[in-house]
This record gives sequence, C-alpha cells and structure tokens, in this order.
Amino acid sequence: MSSISPLTEHRRSRSPAATQPAPAPVPRWLPHSLQRLLERADIRINGSRPWDPQVHDRRFWRRVAMHRSLGLGESYMDGWWDCQALDEFIRRLLVHGGTQESHSRWQHITQWLWQALINRQSLRRAPKVAHQHYDLGNDLFTRMLDPTMSYSCGYWRHADSLAAAQTAKLDLICRKLQLEPGMTLLDIGCGWGGLLHHAATHYGIKGLGVTLSSEQAGFARERCQGLPVEISLTDYRTLTGQFDRIVSVGMFEHVGRRNYRTYFDAVHRLLAADGLTLLHTIGTNHSSSGHDAWIDRYIFPNGELPSVGQIAAASEAAFITEDMHNFGTDYARTLRAWDTNFRHRWPEIAAAYDERFYRMWRYYLNCCAGAFEARDIQLWQWVFSPTSRRQSYLSSR
Repeated sequence: MSSISPLTEHRRSRSPAATQPAPAPVPRWLPHSLQRLLERADIRINGSRPWDPQVHDRRFWRRVAMHRSLGLGESYMDGWWDCQALDEFIRRLLVHGGTQESHSRWQHITQWLWQALINRQSLRRAPKVAHQHYDLGNDLFTRMLDPTMSYSCGYWRHADSLAAAQTAKLDLICRKLQLEPGMTLLDIGCGWGGLLHHAATHYGIKGLGVTLSSEQAGFARERCQGLPVEISLTDYRTLTGQFDRIVSVGMFEHVGRRNYRTYFDAVHRLLAADGLTLLHTIGTNHSSSGHDAWIDRYIFPNGELPSVGQIAAASEAAFITEDMHNFGTDYARTLRAWDTNFRHRWPEIAAAYDERFYRMWRYYLNCCAGAFEARDIQLWQWVFSPTSRRQSYLSSR
C-alpha cells in the first residue's frame, strides 16, 4: 500500500465528525491468539473501563486480523474505534505479548526481505523522514513542544513541568560532554537548534548543527542568530573537519542497522583524539530488523530502533563506552505532556489540518507513551570516547 498522503493532502479539507454506529462485538472467527491476548491483558471490547476500546465499525476486526498493528492504527484514524485511555490500552497489550502479535507471518517475511535487499536509510532515502515528518510545519511543533523546541525525551528527575524537564535534559547532555568555553560541538540531527543554543549560551561553545529538514534549519538559524553557531542542511556522512565534542539526540533512530557502523566511523573520523561523543536514542530490548508497520508508514518512514547489542557491536572497534544511562520511563511522561499540549492548542491549527490527522497524531503520541510504560522500548544516553583518549571519565546524573 502507498505511504501516508503528503502534507498537502492533510491540509486539503477537514472531514465532518463521523456518526457512531452501534458497538461491534468480538466475532467468533477472530484468531485465537488475538482473543487470548485480550484476555491476558484484561481488555474488554466495549467495556466500561478507560482502557476498554469502543468498536464502532464491524470492519475493524477483519482489518486488524489481516494487518495487525497497521490495521489497528489505520482503523483508529478512520474513526472505527475509540479508547479513553489509549496509552493504557497499548501498555496492557504490550505487557501481555502484543509485540508478538503485532505482525502477521507475511508481514515479518516482507520486512525481512526488504531489509535484506534495500538500504532504507541510504543517502538518497534518508531525506524522506524529514520531508514527511519534521517538515510537517513549525505551526504544529511550536504548539506541541516546550519553548526549547526539544523533540526528544525530557529528564524528569527533579522537574515538575515539560519545560523544566527539557532544560534539565539539555544541561545533562552538556555536563556529560564536559563542555568548556571555546570547544567545538557538532550536533548531528540538530532539530530546531535547542541544544546548540543552550550549549553556546551557557557553556560558551562554537557549534555546527546538521539536519535534513528545511523547516528545522530555518527555525534553528533564526533562534541561534548572534551566537557562534552554524546550521547546515547536510547529511552527516558527507561532513569533513574535526570537533572537540559530537552529540546526536533523537536522530540515531533514522540511521538503520545497515548504517550503524557507518555512523560510528563518521563520528570517529570527525572527533578529536581526546574528545567525547554522546548518543541519545530510543532503543529496543532485542536485536531485530523489524519495525512497527504503522509507525513506519505514517510517522517515521524507514525508521529502525537499535538494540544494546547492535550499538555495542557497531561502536566497539573505535570507541570505549564510558557511560550508559537509561531513563525510558521519562519518555512516557514527556509524550503525555506533548499530547496535552497538542489537544489544548489544536483549535489554533485545526483549520490547517483535518480530523484524520488529529486522530493519527494522538494515536502516535499515546501508543509511544504506552510502549515506554510497558518497558517495551527504552531511552538511552551513551557516552563514548575514542580509544586514543587517555583521560578518565566521570559521568553526571
């Protein structure tokens, strides 16, 4: 099937609110594995609890049985079912084995073949996620994110608000990198420039940020105006030069297992002999070439979550692992804060999108929150030093 309609399709018109037919009960022909999953997770279709989904369209069952996670997400976008506590519904599914049921055997085979034959994150394909996701519009992201425009996990250890958690995360990264005035910092996948702005303002660094999103680049250049920071629309694999420190926050999920070694080779080539590099990435508990079909089609095309083993294998030839920090449950809280912002400020941008986009975005945020709560996926910060570095390292928390 084709990928999600481009932004112009989302913004073409608003669809009227769908009328809700009578609840559709669970059919007897539903695969036993799916029925058992619902029983283990204590989920009752059309039940009265917040995590019980309300199914409005009988076509929902065949779509889920055939297309699994893809069908579940697409039918939600189409208004075929609703759930008051969508994040808890997903959490319960994943805790009780939903990951194993998220793909049919045919989908598993197709993904394996695709990964084996195609580099989905090649230089030619890499910009797709920037155009489809990060270029959606700064009108959306400025309303959903905090003032730092951080689109990655906040650090809630001592924070009581999204802005405080994101500022704490930025400062934690700077402290882990042991930044000092005059150092050069390369930010691979710099987003809207929040980290470089913080590091230049509070730590006196000179920075270069690279991104493949024109929307992000324009915003970052404007916010870093007057600071010793340059923003470039460049793929990290084509960079030259040398930097005292290198950081990547929320970008490694777009690198892909066929390019993990390429990424670390590039970082090693660009990093000073006594430098440090920090990698902030979502990760999965098991090494795999698979990906969630709905997320891949509608949110992050060609994305792939790494495992601890894959990162270690790709980095060990050139780097020493100095520190590894997991605070994945903080991401669930971050995603809920984004969802709250998105819901509250939706009326400000609703005319530019449509109802299906609204449901798609809320499904994305809540599914990811549920996955982090279930500990199905993690958030790691790794600190590496090149094998040539002789100084000892003491990490910050």
